[in-house]
This record gives sequence, C-alpha cells and structure tokens, in this order.
Amino acid sequence: MTAPALILVVEDEAALRSDIVEELQEAGYRTLAAPDGAAALALLVDAAPDLVLCDITMPELDGYGLLSALRADWPELAATPFVFLTALSEPRDMVEGKLMGADDYLVKPVDYDLMLATVAARLRQVARIRESDGGEIARLREALFGLSQDGAERALDLIALGVVLLDGGGRVLHVNYTARSMADAREFVTLRQGTVRATIAPGDGALRDAISEALDAARAGSGKITGVMLERATDALTVSALVCALPETCGTSETLPHVAVFLSPPAQERRVSAPLLADLFGLTPTETRVAAALAAGARPADAAAELGVSQTTIAFHTRNLFQKTGTNRQTDLVALILVGPMMIEPV
Repeated sequence: MTAPALILVVEDEAALRSDIVEELQEAGYRTLAAPDGAAALALLVDAAPDLVLCDITMPELDGYGLLSALRADWPELAATPFVFLTALSEPRDMVEGKLMGADDYLVKPVDYDLMLATVAARLRQVARIRESDGGEIARLREALFGLSQDGAERALDLIALGVVLLDGGGRVLHVNYTARSMADAREFVTLRQGTVRATIAPGDGALRDAISEALDAARAGSGKITGVMLERATDALTVSALVCALPETCGTSETLPHVAVFLSPPAQERRVSAPLLADLFGLTPTETRVAAALAAGARPADAAAELGVSQTTIAFHTRNLFQKTGTNRQTDLVALILVGPMMIEPV
C-alpha cells in the first residue's frame, strides 16, 4: 500500500504553521514542519518530501534561499513541487520565484480549500511524470530487444554511446565499439572476467549496486533506471552511466539480455544533435541549448557562462528538462539526453 504524500511546511509564524499542518493531516497527508529554511534543509537529510509549502519572508534562510539551495544541492528532489506561501502579491515577486523554479503561489491569508486543491493538483502532475515510463526508455528497451532477438548487435557499433548488454547473472553478453574503446582505455570502465567495472572505487560500488538492482527488477518484470557518475583517477573528469533493467528481453532464459548499461563518452567526444533533441523531447530552443551544454559535460555555472545567461535561468530550464524527460537528477537527465537520440553517426 502506498503511503500518503509527505508535505514539508516551512513557515516562521508558529500558529499559521500549526494550522496548515492540521489541515493537511486532516486531508490525509503526512507532514513535516520547520520554522525557517535552515531548519528545513536539516530535515531533508533524513526525509524526501513529495511537496514543499514554503513562506518567503523568514529569518535565517528565507524562501528564495531555500528554493535556491534545494534546486542546486538536492537534485534528487528536482521533481518535487515547491509552492510559495506569501503575503507578497507584486508580479515581480512571483516572476522571481518562477525563474528560480517555484511551481505555484498561495497568497496569505491562506484559503485552505484552495491550498488543498493546489497540493492535490501538483501531486497529480508529478504522478503523471513518474508514470511516463512508456516513453523514451521503454522504446529504447524495445529497440534493444529487437536487436538481440535478430542477432543484430553489430548495429550497436554505429552508436557513439557505449552499450553493454548483461545476462541474468550480470555477465557481459555484448559490448559495442564505443564501450570496448572506453574499456580498453581503462580510464572510466574496464571489462574484467566477463563483468563491467568502474576503475575508481566509489563509482565501482555504485555501478555494481545499480546493476544488481536492475537485475532484480528485470527478473521481477519491472523497469528500473539508475544513473551513476564515473570518475577518472587522473583528474576530475566524469562520465555518466545509465543502468536500465530489460524485463521485456529476459523472459525465462538467463542467457538473454537482462540489463543494458549505457556509457556516455568523455565530454570532448560527445556529440548531440540539437534538432533531434528538440524533436525527441519537445524542447524549446533555449531548453535544447541548455540540454546540449549539460550533455557535453558543462557544470551549471559553465553552462550559464557559455550561453550568456544567469545560473538562475539555467536552474529554471533544467527544472523544465526534468519535467519533460521524466527524470529527477542531473545524472539521469544527462544520460537520457545521450541515450535518447541513440547518437547514430553517418558512415
């Protein structure tokens, strides 16, 4: 049975905070409460709310500061709706919040019926995003199923993205040209005794855990997608790995593909077709530019400098990219951007 949604209420006025919590609990939600942004961040260490209701004007850390910190430092909560509670009604205040990634506003004094309706609507929106697993990744799984069934894995060599197919025991079934080249370089991944491993310990543990979880999901007939960042020992350069369960292909045989590991090449070797990205994910021109910059390995600050915009603007468009791609972490977003177009090069 699914637990009720968890709502984080951040409000410095104790009586109002208590009233909001009471209304939410009576409506069946679970709640957390904090008197300011700093206290709210402390709660996020041990909890992942499904929605945040937050005052703007507070001591210690105000609503804008909390929103900025949330979007910058908690990428796993990128899809979590953030609703401001405010006595401010000037359009510029709302515009500023929207640009920073706020999803909605409720004006004080709070209309509790409107508040509950807003909370319900935003939670439904997130649910629709998370249920969109029939999108790009599902089509990629189907494509891999067709390739493996037809014995045409060699077609994967045309893809400028590393692809490793694993069987039910986590052993390597097929490695395409890009993945083989990356393994031969031994900078980010290696192929050892029929398994794919990361060269650096933290990433290796995360990769093995992701593969193990994907194998369990595939055997259970369910999909699971996990993004992992892999580091190079000689410098700070990273690449992303997207580990996908393939329940459609495993069937009853352990020798069929159960898991696909997609490896992004190093930043200087990544090539993303902007028009293809726009068509595939329904992106605006600016979103496409931001997506291409992130896929090329740019950090948000570097992407802002490259595109001549503020980091707030990058955060705003990254939020839109999370929603349109059904991801909620930058690691998964970048991996999906690279996987989605399949990066097929002319020959």
